[in-house]
Amino acid sequence: MDISITEKIDKRDEEELVKHINDYNYTAAGSKPGELGVFLRDDSDHIIAGLIGHTWGKWLFIKTLWVDEAFRGSGLGSRILAVAEDKAVEKGCKFSFLDTFCFQAPLFYPKMGYKESATLDECPSEGKRIYFTKKLAACC
Repeated sequence: MDISITEKIDKRDEEELVKHINDYNYTAAGSKPGELGVFLRDDSDHIIAGLIGHTWGKWLFIKTLWVDEAFRGSGLGSRILAVAEDKAVEKGCKFSFLDTFCFQAPLFYPKMGYKESATLDECPSEGKRIYFTKKLAACC
């Protein structure tokens, strides 16, 4: 057996490794995640705001929330996030988790009821990566 190192990960290797850890996780947790996407498109079918995440167990995990720069501050981010949270509650979720960088939207999430739960300093470089959680409306 040899250990190999690469700076360009082969897609097949990534898929195999992810499959192994997911098989283990799904067996241990007793369920698989469900995808969740919320999108707002313009008349040309281009995304102007959207959210991608998944639900698993009692949690909504938000991977990406984005609003086109021309529409920021208009309330679209709040609407998209609220729709995703409502759908997650319908699916039995009680909590939500996401992260953002200090140069993205760290002031937005507390306005939406999120509490800072952890921070990675100097990530990336001199910045910060901030992790947030929230108890959803149907919770506790």
